Amino acid sequence: MVAFAGWSLPVQYRDSHVDSHLHTRRHCSLFDVSHMLQTKILGCDRVKLMESLVVGDIAELRPNQGTLSLFTNEAGGILDDLIVTSTSEGYLYVVSNAGCWDKDLALMQDKVRELQNMGSDVSLEVVDNALLALQGPTAAQVLQAGVADDLRKLPFMTSAVMEVFGVSGCRVTRCGYTGEDGVEISVPAAAAARLATALLENPEVKLAGLAARDSLRLEAGLCLYGSDIDEHTTPVEGSLSWTLGKRRRAAMDFPGASVIVAQLKGKVQRRRVGLMCEGAPMRVHSPILNTEGTVIGAVTSGCPSPCLKKNVAMGYVPYEYSRPGTPLLVEVRRKQQMAVVSKMPFVTTNYYTLK
Repeated sequence: MVAFAGWSLPVQYRDSHVDSHLHTRRHCSLFDVSHMLQTKILGCDRVKLMESLVVGDIAELRPNQGTLSLFTNEAGGILDDLIVTSTSEGYLYVVSNAGCWDKDLALMQDKVRELQNMGSDVSLEVVDNALLALQGPTAAQVLQAGVADDLRKLPFMTSAVMEVFGVSGCRVTRCGYTGEDGVEISVPAAAAARLATALLENPEVKLAGLAARDSLRLEAGLCLYGSDIDEHTTPVEGSLSWTLGKRRRAAMDFPGASVIVAQLKGKVQRRRVGLMCEGAPMRVHSPILNTEGTVIGAVTSGCPSPCLKKNVAMGYVPYEYSRPGTPLLVEVRRKQQMAVVSKMPFVTTNYYTLK
């Protein structure tokens, strides 16, 4: 167990980190992610509130559709990444990072008060539910045994409230942070252990901790807030331009829009890239050098990839070094070794989308 954002969280269970990682890719794993901040934004002006804080097009979301978005500041820096779902029950369901709990909650609450003072109809509730992530190619098959809804009709980034293994009032969202098919289940806290036990009765399912979660998300090319993106990184630098809604870009009506849209149109100084190397694994803060030996950047996340049997990493390099295939050097334990800029995701993602 390790301390994280005021919680005590499991790094790994009985199985080794690598076994747990591979089990998720081949079968499915259950992650307890109840530490994450879950909120509801209610009222007629809920979309107006959310769009005053994030870069995404929330108005265009269909009922029960969700999107990854970013809170930004006036300098264009990323305050957090979050998932916003526009529910058919008439509220926005928001999931953001535990490490940013206080900051995110204050940001949203301050904006709620500001809009309320201007006569807007909007309010915020913290959802005191647990959150269980069931991730892997057999996740849907495992879950289907405990729900009446046809999960084939619940594609990636959509959500529905349903009874799950006898527990009513669960919100099931087809998403996750492993690159695999799977769901996150928001479940009333009192019933969380009962639901987890029911899921674990299927031999396909094993518990997985933070170590596997980190290597899985890195193989999938997904950012860890505070490491790969932060308040000093813009969405364009972080290779997250796809989160910027088309309408929002044109209107330039989100925090930091003047900085971010200018970067979209011009050249950005640096970019988040994927890196691969043989030899010793690249770790956070490892210097990245050009082939002449000049330091040009640093690694923000790195680990040996259990699936590829190679070392993978993410880091920031100047724009001219960001093209896949560019040879670079990475310094690990004071030794320089060859690395190459690689396309992400490193491992093909398996999200369930309706063709």
